[in-house]
Amino acid sequence: MNDLEVRQLRYFVAVAEELHFGRAAERLGMAQPPLSRAIRALERQLGVPLLERTTRHVALTPAGETLLRDARIALDAVAAAARRARHAGRSDPGLRLALKADYDGGLLPRILAAYRSEPAALPVELVLGGKGEQLSALHDGRADVALVPAPLDEPLDARGLDVEPLLTEPRLVALAASDPLASRSHLRLADLTGRVLPDGTPADGQEACPATAGTRPRRLDLAEIFNLVEVGSIVWFPPASVAPRHPRPGIAYRIVSDLAPLTLTLAWPHHSRSPAVAAFVRTATDMASDMAAAMHPGDAPAPQPAPS
Repeated sequence: MNDLEVRQLRYFVAVAEELHFGRAAERLGMAQPPLSRAIRALERQLGVPLLERTTRHVALTPAGETLLRDARIALDAVAAAARRARHAGRSDPGLRLALKADYDGGLLPRILAAYRSEPAALPVELVLGGKGEQLSALHDGRADVALVPAPLDEPLDARGLDVEPLLTEPRLVALAASDPLASRSHLRLADLTGRVLPDGTPADGQEACPATAGTRPRRLDLAEIFNLVEVGSIVWFPPASVAPRHPRPGIAYRIVSDLAPLTLTLAWPHHSRSPAVAAFVRTATDMASDMAAAMHPGDAPAPQPAPS
């Protein structure tokens, strides 16, 4: 059997996602007949049917579902390889650092200042994104290294990444200063019943009600989160280092005794052999160790060096 071509995978993914040859052809910018012929040729090449076709609908076979999953991964890898190659071939190379705004434990300015003196240092380009987007940036070639707030659903080293924990710090709850809970210095998650987080999930960790289950609110920027917290629409669980950096009269930051802490973790692709990445990791680790004792976010406990 001949090896599959990227073009074939793109054609198949379009049809498999649209489940309609006409829409898939329009998406690909081509006519429908050659697309249909290409999918038939792919099925002959593989020796298995990928689609069930009737006059009314198109559905994936078990083989088609398997190919769709693997084809997406393969196409993402091809796109990532192209991005990395273009970046490596630039006349002005740089180090792309993915992070979520203000989720750096207060370390980023110190890390960048110290990193500039490293012999292997490159200019640092910040790739800002929302929750969870840092890992995507590493995998798809948009970033070389990332600052990732854990915990996550899956260990980072299980995703083809090397990791270095930097700091562990508590999370606080940010709530409206007018909220009755703001009169208390310490809370528990159960006290937050009825309040919701920026992503729409219940703040007390309980299952979402049927009316909100499955909804996906748009991603909010930091200014929007602060505004919504101030008016009591949401609460938020920022790392403790955010509180002294963003004091606002309309927001109260309080300790939640049973809220899991965050470990700020540095992550980079396992296959990376970049001296610039190695120098950045070394610098970040040194700065985290040196500065941990000096960080005192409000009345919350100071962050501690993360366990190696």
